Amino acid sequence: MTKVSRLLLALFVAGSVGPAVQAAEPVVTLKVHHQLPAHSVTQADLLKPWAEKITKESDGRIQFQFYPSMQLGGTPPQLVDQVRDGVADIVWTLPGYNSGRFPLISAVEQPFMSRSAEASSQAMWEFLQKHGQKEFEGMRLLATHVTDGALVHTTEKPIRRCPIFAV
Repeated sequence: MTKVSRLLLALFVAGSVGPAVQAAEPVVTLKVHHQLPAHSVTQADLLKPWAEKITKESDGRIQFQFYPSMQLGGTPPQLVDQVRDGVADIVWTLPGYNSGRFPLISAVEQPFMSRSAEASSQAMWEFLQKHGQKEFEGMRLLATHVTDGALVHTTEKPIRRCPIFAV
């Protein structure tokens, strides 16, 4: 066998086994931590579908492990620091838990500032992208959202009147 023939044979063999020998891309599992219960609307209708979409689009290479109800420890005001410290990769939290730490966002958190959750959420996102990056230094803000106006949540009975404003 000539030198050229051996080289071609070696290239053929290397080329035919190369893809099979290549290691699969590693799976990355991201820890998602928040203060709400596992059955909350935020986890069930926002975080889980978002995570499932990313897992599907990454062919399973990016996965998520949820830690609701502060399962990784700490208190809700500590969630932001848990991202910075590496305890969690992603947190869902309220900036208002950290009084004075996020002054730009605090204006949007005031009662009755929003009449449309969609419009206010978009406005807050655009504002923070342009002016608020310093408040989130060392982190990457993935999303922002606000609720419509001021809401009172109850478990059993709706509130029909407020005794404070009763005449």
